[in-house]
Amino acid sequence: MPRCRLFACLLLLSLLLPLPSRAADPCASPAMYAASGTVAGRIAATACTEHRLWYRPFIDAEGRLSGSRVREAETARLANGQPAWERVIEYWRDGGLLWQTQAASACGSAEGVAAPAWCRWFVVDTPWSAAFVSWVMGKAGVPGYRGSASHVNYVRRAYRDPLGNAYRVAYPQTAKAKQGDLLCYVRVPSRVYGFDGVMAQLAGNDGGLNMHCDIVVGIDDGVLYLVGGNVFDGVTMRMITLDGTGRLSRLPLRGIDDRECSPDAPDACDLNRQDWAVLLELRDERDLLALAQPSLLSSSAAPITGEASQCCTDCSGGDGLPPCPAEEIPAQEAVPEPPAVEDAQPA
Repeated sequence: MPRCRLFACLLLLSLLLPLPSRAADPCASPAMYAASGTVAGRIAATACTEHRLWYRPFIDAEGRLSGSRVREAETARLANGQPAWERVIEYWRDGGLLWQTQAASACGSAEGVAAPAWCRWFVVDTPWSAAFVSWVMGKAGVPGYRGSASHVNYVRRAYRDPLGNAYRVAYPQTAKAKQGDLLCYVRVPSRVYGFDGVMAQLAGNDGGLNMHCDIVVGIDDGVLYLVGGNVFDGVTMRMITLDGTGRLSRLPLRGIDDRECSPDAPDACDLNRQDWAVLLELRDERDLLALAQPSLLSSSAAPITGEASQCCTDCSGGDGLPPCPAEEIPAQEAVPEPPAVEDAQPA
């Protein structure tokens, strides 16, 4: 066999070796996260398992939706053979939140009991993203976490009681998100809140605010991976690009004067461009273990004393809460009620 020059041999070797691949889906092996034994690992494993059950739809770092295969209201079955709408009922019921809805009696009250077919209307009409987050936290056994049918309620608890809560609020653009955190945006089309606006809302009253939160499941190759429920009618992954320091300074932020997504402005159709307002940081493992263990509410339980009002002061349909009576909320501009972005039907 003839000898080769050093450079030529190295070149040949480089051609034979496999090229490094781009970061893989962090939900590819949920069991790996669960095996870590940490609270963050359990959260990620639970969310990732559900994402794979829904056939792994995702919004890429450019804000494009792909892979949406099963919708919440369809009779099409998930990867485990269960109709999608029945799984959503389980998020409500087994997370202990069904009592907060008008469908408690119609959809069954006992865990493990199949919901009747007519309960499907409830899934169609009621946003379930907060119920999904609460179900994940309950299944993961997150200490100091108390679920709610409305995202703003657990954001408010983290704001008002950071030492007694599994989460604490942080300004998202300068934070380094980690596994188990929650990244949240406000869904009020008529204005932009940002971090300061949400903090003022939480400090000023107990009314509702239309929000959405996704669960951070992993970070790889400069991309933050999140999983959320009721995102285009399914459990969907979202990818967001981090800056060179691993921070969220590049979050695509919605502006009040943004162009509307349309065939004439396809560059405005970024599903990641939102009013990102709060990062809920999961506390350190040692601090979490010192908190009280969670207990899921039964479906027939009465509302918790002192729970924030189950109505919204700035509504656009996202959390499924009714408007508060006029005399109970501060005067403010009227808010239109177009379909929220995550609940819209893509073309």
